[in-house]
Amino acid sequence: MEGFVQVYTGDGKGKTTAALGLALRAAGAGLKVYIGQFIKNAEYSEITALQRLADSITIEQFGRGCFILTEPCQADIDAARQGLTTLGRILSSGAYHLVIADEANVAVALGLIGEEDLLALIDRRPPQVELVLTGRGAPPRVLDRADLVTEMRPLKHYYDQGVLARKGIEG
Repeated sequence: MEGFVQVYTGDGKGKTTAALGLALRAAGAGLKVYIGQFIKNAEYSEITALQRLADSITIEQFGRGCFILTEPCQADIDAARQGLTTLGRILSSGAYHLVIADEANVAVALGLIGEEDLLALIDRRPPQVELVLTGRGAPPRVLDRADLVTEMRPLKHYYDQGVLARKGIEG
């Protein structure tokens, strides 16, 4: 099967959720999935659920999750760069049919990894591997290289009325 490069970007909710839905579909079809999450480092409900599918889906977090309201420090940069190295190795291994680089676009926007690094990751993708990049603010050159781009746009959200994240729905 030929693989493609997909990008889920935009300011709306649902980018990671779309990628996880694709992971679930792939696992259901017997495909092996690897998910590398930049920035994130927490036990979200989806992490708990994916652990039940560990024979089909591997997930790793490459973040420290502690600078959302501040600037990233060198340890954050080091964690992201290690994640990038891991993703490159995973892509080259051919052991996975679907590789998801969650929040990779945000990692570029925050200076954790370079745009050229992300483009090089796309270049390393073997032709049979599907690569998904998520996160708002996808760089134009990444969009140009992708085969499929979906932009999530916020039209209405209950957060605007003060509703906080709810376990099992947003977190």
